[in-house]
Amino acid sequence: MTIRSVCLHGPESTGKSTVGPRLAAWLGTPYVAEYGRDYAEAHGTDFAVADLVAIAEGHDRLARGAIATGPHPVILDTDPLMTAAWAAMLFGRRDPWFDAWTGTADLYLLFDIDLPWVDDGTRLFGSVEARARFMAASVAVLEERGLAYVTIRGSGEARYDAARAAIEAALA
Repeated sequence: MTIRSVCLHGPESTGKSTVGPRLAAWLGTPYVAEYGRDYAEAHGTDFAVADLVAIAEGHDRLARGAIATGPHPVILDTDPLMTAAWAAMLFGRRDPWFDAWTGTADLYLLFDIDLPWVDDGTRLFGSVEARARFMAASVAVLEERGLAYVTIRGSGEARYDAARAAIEAALA
């Protein structure tokens, strides 16, 4: 199987945005940053369902552009499935747009909640209970689609090494 895209998936404050650029630099491939963060910084975090669809559409547009031009694998800092998990956390439901979306990645790396939560002004779910619910929602959106994933754990260099090893195994 050709790996055209690798999606870093998981709740907020799990190291995706730290590890992602390093993976792309190691591979010499594009990195698509988390569109939702830019959106939240520009519009605030008082989201409506329509905001989450706009975030998902914006991220999908950027990801598709990077995947179309390569080189591969493109590293994606989340995708619309992660935004669907946000919808579950914020509203207990998601817009039908998410169920119709078909642009899933070739490899998902699920970043675990084994790192301390850090409040950066855009993060919302810092309690132990909320983080566990968010992790469950993150897993659920992958499993609903029957998508395989590799769970990434550890701190610092161990987290990066685990992500790199998962990509190396998929590319082998």
